[in-house]
Amino acid sequence: MVRPVRLGFALSLLAGASMLVASASAHDLTPRACRDDAILSRITAKFRHQVRHVPHLPDVEIVDFRRVHERRYLPWRENRPIARRYCGATAVLSDGRRRTIWYLIEDRMGFAGIGDGVEFCVSGFDRWKAYNGRCRVVR
Repeated sequence: MVRPVRLGFALSLLAGASMLVASASAHDLTPRACRDDAILSRITAKFRHQVRHVPHLPDVEIVDFRRVHERRYLPWRENRPIARRYCGATAVLSDGRRRTIWYLIEDRMGFAGIGDGVEFCVSGFDRWKAYNGRCRVVR
């Protein structure tokens, strides 16, 4: 009588653990939303670094994001191992101007695979055409 109880208990633990792993892996495959404060603050910091270190760019900062929206979402698949979220917004700069900003959030593509990777392009600030003309790569 003790063995069936132990076996039933072990099976219920195993089923619970597999459900926990399945929900954790599903969460890991979902990239952060376009409105995530951590993503937007990372873009702001990277933009600040960019305007200070690229010659002939105006000394401005991003002070706000408006009209944040998702343009496209490519979920994880076996033939596409990186989930990608393409986002757009209007960046309000410290000089009062508004610029279109396009950014890409890649799941688990941060430093050494930890965290999400973020690439962005502000219209008029891609001097070296790293994202092709008019930010096409991240659109």
